[in-house]
Amino acid sequence: MVNFNGTLLSESDAKLSIENRGYKYGDALFETLKVVNGKIFFWEDHYFRLMSSMRILRMDIPMSFTMEFLEAEVLKTLEVNDLLQSAARVRINVDRGEGGKYLPSDSTQVHFNIITEPHNDPFYTIDTNASCIVDLYKDYFVAPGFLSGLKSNNKAVQVIGSIYAEENDLDNCLVLNTNKSILEALNGNLFLVKGDKIKTPPLEEGCLKGVMRKQILELLAKDVNVVIEEASISPFELQKADELFITNVIKGIVPITKYRKKTYGSEFAQQLLSKINAKLRLMS
Repeated sequence: MVNFNGTLLSESDAKLSIENRGYKYGDALFETLKVVNGKIFFWEDHYFRLMSSMRILRMDIPMSFTMEFLEAEVLKTLEVNDLLQSAARVRINVDRGEGGKYLPSDSTQVHFNIITEPHNDPFYTIDTNASCIVDLYKDYFVAPGFLSGLKSNNKAVQVIGSIYAEENDLDNCLVLNTNKSILEALNGNLFLVKGDKIKTPPLEEGCLKGVMRKQILELLAKDVNVVIEEASISPFELQKADELFITNVIKGIVPITKYRKKTYGSEFAQQLLSKINAKLRLMS
């Protein structure tokens, strides 16, 4: 069952019109949530990121779109799909409905839909036997700026990059911006570890304003043994790093094991993930 503007419909009945602006122009945003036993991980951060993104896209935010309302709609959708007492992946889509060309018509209103699917891991884990081999994706580049960091439906680079990765037997790719700086992975933010220094690209470079990125930066800020830097990462720096890891809300932390001829460990990533899980236990 799908939640379509608050109404629960079967997937066969929940059809978007071909005039939908999210379909026609990518005039839509989304949030991907991890929910375990009815608890939405980092819900407040997801909610405020969505509201901020809607303001950037100049969407008229309905008065009903409170944090409590959307949370209730997520839980309602999970319950009807028998996922309220298990782990689930949830996607909230927000679009401007139908009407207009590039310029929305006066009649357009914000619509939402929510879809759910089962998820295997209730908490975050790192499989130390799993590989994550990456390389640079250089066919296309992302423009610096905050617009590039929105969770919008305009994800052409991620789609083509994922196809490129599969064709080249890679587990992921690292995306660059037009300044040729490393921006992020195809499906998450990037962190680089070198000694006691932890580095991640700043938001103005064009990287995603990741919810898990925010959690990790907050944890690292409390650690007196490390130095955090939000700064550009050059491809040259990858070869000198001790660890590289990718972060997103669904998987938590994914250590990169190999970039070209360089291999990496995951000791710091494992320690950090333990702290994330400890924080989640306190929140539950």
